[in-house]
Amino acid sequence: MLAPALETVRLTLHVLAATVWVGGQIVLMGLVGPARGMGGDATKTLARAFARMAWPAYGVLLVTGIWNVTAVHYSSQDSAWKAVLMAKIVVVILAGVAVGLHQRATTKGQLALWGSLGGVASVAALVMGILLAG
Repeated sequence: MLAPALETVRLTLHVLAATVWVGGQIVLMGLVGPARGMGGDATKTLARAFARMAWPAYGVLLVTGIWNVTAVHYSSQDSAWKAVLMAKIVVVILAGVAVGLHQRATTKGQLALWGSLGGVASVAALVMGILLAG
């Protein structure tokens, strides 16, 4: 049986936004080294261009995430599902805060710390989303 149209839209938007937010971070991580070799502000230029796509995707993730929870009837879920959901909410907030701090970092250490934390939290949120979709 095919999913109803609205459910398909909701899930497609959520997965597409996760692809941009999480997948984009992974791709950008792989581009940082070569961009540094290009000299100048190549790394900063790539990061700014990515941010123009990533933050709207993060917003779509938040909106469709709320939509996802309302679509599955929270009250009918078991305690394990609810625990994973609560952990995911914390990790999603942590990812956004860490990536925001990464953008504002002024030292290599801060860039590494906040970038790593933002990336790990984003991947963790992705994994938890798969668990919740079960």
